[in-house]
Amino acid sequence: MNRYIQEVIEAHVAIENWLGKGEGDVQALLARFSPVFTMVTPGGKTLNFDSLSAFFQAQPAAKPGLKISLDEITVIAEWPGGAVVSYSEWQSLPGQENTLRHSTVIFSNAGSDLLWLRLHETAAV
Repeated sequence: MNRYIQEVIEAHVAIENWLGKGEGDVQALLARFSPVFTMVTPGGKTLNFDSLSAFFQAQPAAKPGLKISLDEITVIAEWPGGAVVSYSEWQSLPGQENTLRHSTVIFSNAGSDLLWLRLHETAAV
């Protein structure tokens, strides 16, 4: 499997475990993201690494029963120093409607380390 696709899958497993069950190592989760990481949320807000870090640190088990499923994971472009990957992400919580977002991530590749550099999520309505 392509290493960028594998990273998207593994990162979402870690996010689901952290937010849904409070399981995992939040520092290991945060280590996936570049110190200059930025994100556009489905609601249009922009987060940087510090705000993402504060969010995850404050949210262990904040969404009990969270399930995340991914599909349509596609490498749009790949070069020696990184890649662009798109994917669709379904989130479900008990007693709530499922949500769908379409995402595009830019990875930087520093040797053996893949880092999330930029993430743009768009809510499907």
